[in-house]
Amino acid sequence: MNKVRVWDLPTRIFHWALVACVFGLAITGTLGGNAMVWHFRFGYSVLTLLLFRIIWGLVGGRWSRFGSFLYAPQSVLNYLKGRGKPEHSVGHSPIGAGSVFAMLFILIAQAGTGLFSDDEIAFAGPLTRFVSNATVGTATNYHKNIGKWVLLALVVLHITAIVFYLWRKHNLVHAMLHGDKKLVAPVPASRDDTVSRLAALAVLGVCAATVYWLSSLAPAF
Repeated sequence: MNKVRVWDLPTRIFHWALVACVFGLAITGTLGGNAMVWHFRFGYSVLTLLLFRIIWGLVGGRWSRFGSFLYAPQSVLNYLKGRGKPEHSVGHSPIGAGSVFAMLFILIAQAGTGLFSDDEIAFAGPLTRFVSNATVGTATNYHKNIGKWVLLALVVLHITAIVFYLWRKHNLVHAMLHGDKKLVAPVPASRDDTVSRLAALAVLGVCAATVYWLSSLAPAF
């Protein structure tokens, strides 16, 4: 067996930070009231993480890059028919890749509409004053009544898949905690050294600064 670094530290931190923030969003959004202050903070944190992941998906570790799990339709069909390739078991499989892209897309939609949402009481997204009331209404409706349920469904599906693979003696969580996988065939490892980690920190800093600037545009009440 070959022990290979698949998930670099920045990707692992992103993953677990996103999990924590999504749960924080769900709890504070349900509580409402004064908890909405934290709902916005979690939302800005999620947006920062998403911006980071988009950039890291282009320049990060080998198996964290989108190019490593962007599969052609025929590859997905072959995988479903049991004719998968060895590399499908390294990073994200074709099915896992679909789940990742769906989750990122829905999270971006949820965070994006949050920037234009208004609860008509005490809290409004930072970009509401730049669009029409109709746009704010549409964004708010999606954010509160559609997007959150789609996101919840994806989270449940994600957890179900993890439990299923665990039952099949394939622990997906272990690799996301420690970064390594034991593989039969040798494959290139993801870069995960001091330089790449410092680069990830710099990228995160730029993303955080961008989101902080966005948050500063919020209308005063």
